[in-house]
Amino acid sequence: MPVNLTPNAIAAINGGDVNSKPLVQVLDIKLIGNSQERYRFLLSDAVATQQAMLATQLNDRVKSGQVRKGSVIQLIEYICSVVQNRKFIVVLNMETIIPDCEIIGNPKISTESHSTAQKELPGSNPARSVGVSNNLSVQNGGDKMPSFRPSVQPPFQPPPNYKSHGTILKNEAPARIIPIAALNPYQGRWAIKARVTAKGDLRRYNNARGDGKVFSFDLLDSDGGEIRVTCFNAVVDRFYDTIEVGKVYLISKGSLKPAQKNFNHLKNEWEIFLEASSSVELCPDEDSSIPKQQFSFRPISEIENVENNSILDVIGIVISVNPSVPILRKNGMETQRRILNLKDSSGRSVELTMWGGFCNREGHQLQEMIDSGFFPVLAVKAGKVNDFSGKSIGTISTTQLFINPDLTEAHNMREWFDRGGKNTASQSITRDIMPTGSRNEIRKTVSQIKDEGLGRSDKPDWVTLKATISFIKTDTFCYTACPLMIGDRQCNKKVTKSGNTRWQCDRCNQEFENCDYRYLLQAQVQDHTGLTWVTAFQEAGEEILGCSAKELYLLKYEEEDDFRFGEIIRSRLLNQFLFKLKIKEEMYGEEQRVKITVIKADKVNYTSESRYLLDLISRCP
Repeated sequence: MPVNLTPNAIAAINGGDVNSKPLVQVLDIKLIGNSQERYRFLLSDAVATQQAMLATQLNDRVKSGQVRKGSVIQLIEYICSVVQNRKFIVVLNMETIIPDCEIIGNPKISTESHSTAQKELPGSNPARSVGVSNNLSVQNGGDKMPSFRPSVQPPFQPPPNYKSHGTILKNEAPARIIPIAALNPYQGRWAIKARVTAKGDLRRYNNARGDGKVFSFDLLDSDGGEIRVTCFNAVVDRFYDTIEVGKVYLISKGSLKPAQKNFNHLKNEWEIFLEASSSVELCPDEDSSIPKQQFSFRPISEIENVENNSILDVIGIVISVNPSVPILRKNGMETQRRILNLKDSSGRSVELTMWGGFCNREGHQLQEMIDSGFFPVLAVKAGKVNDFSGKSIGTISTTQLFINPDLTEAHNMREWFDRGGKNTASQSITRDIMPTGSRNEIRKTVSQIKDEGLGRSDKPDWVTLKATISFIKTDTFCYTACPLMIGDRQCNKKVTKSGNTRWQCDRCNQEFENCDYRYLLQAQVQDHTGLTWVTAFQEAGEEILGCSAKELYLLKYEEEDDFRFGEIIRSRLLNQFLFKLKIKEEMYGEEQRVKITVIKADKVNYTSESRYLLDLISRCP
């Protein structure tokens, strides 16, 4: 029994139809492309033929044999594009109706695809041979296949909404809005409506072609499709201030190029590059069909097996936040770094390293929550995996942090934590201690620090020491610091008196009325194996003494209340802390000395400490 293909389907698609979902037959399949696999089809409606390109997400249909030469398929989603003055049908979605079928009808090769089809149609298939002439005939086992000619239908008429609008010049008709998933380089004119979910920083670069600037932003549409948009130089000036995270835009007239997966984590093989002729229009009305953000959360337990530099989403409970510390980058610029710990119901925890502005925005907010005894839920969008000494996650320019978001996953995480997850032990996948980290601790005693020669290698050693404060030097416990801001951080360099009431900073080359006071505390700590000197700066000094350096300075030098000053110092002696230490050999004059710096000082939590000691005992043979 003959199969009836959709009459005049090719003519209708060439005329602009995208809704009829026709039945067509695949006459030939060819693999093309060097860097990326793509399949080209020759489609037939039993009378006419047309070249078609298969969307790469459908490649598996060909590889698995679901679609092959002779298959009858139904086009579900498709568009017609013009490439180099030739029309192509771009197949975005389809269903296989009959996997294997003889040639239906007597299809003719269209003029514009004749030369291409002539090269592509095979003539040596033992089961089916397709010859190219004015007509296509099929030979199967030497018997001729009867032709089935469908009745001739009237030519395709364009939809009514294109009628009675007057003369439309070339390229003046508004581009049709299509899903992000349907974008491909073979389309002529397109438009997408999407929400900006992330906006990267404006970056400047210098290469052989000169100086330039670039920024990117990510889009999400109502179908869940995501794509990155990149702008260079003059296009940056047009759109950088226009683009706002959370707003919906109508974007058209950009070029599509393969996504650079080293820098682009989105699940899209293409990236949009805006040009001088590109259009970006803000949609004034909120479109609730487009989600605010799209997450693909991974349990922390899975991150341990993820490749280095992978970009992923993770959600967990913040269980600790370390102070923000200045870091000198390789380019000589300073930035801020803050490390926190996340745990989830998978029984694992991981460190998240925040860089730059994240430290003072979300990092400060999280620190205040933890200090108040509240453990917030944190959702991380686009964190980067690092595999140095275990696995950790770091922020990048496109990372977004959401504190206590209104998400189902966040509510479930909060319920798990409040119902007992808080007291559930978790194993860190960040194995060895790193700067200011709370990873699986490398515990050392005072004697081990000395006997093992810690700090004498090229890189500093980072260890945890449980010890008691036995002495605090009070003659030089702080210094006067510059309060001026350099970018998003304070200068903090030492300042000197300039006259009776003013202070001067040589670094900033400015004078000001009031200075800041920062700890430079030297203390002696001891455990059951010995004692050693340590140095504590601002945050660690406040954790040890329980008050700011300015309060203590005014008490000693302005109010001259030696009794109260002495009481504060004495009250901190013989207190036991867990010290996070950085140990590094430094040059003092012409002498090498090992310097031990306190990065963080936590009062001993005897419940947690007992649990730690019991775990040590359980490991003993």
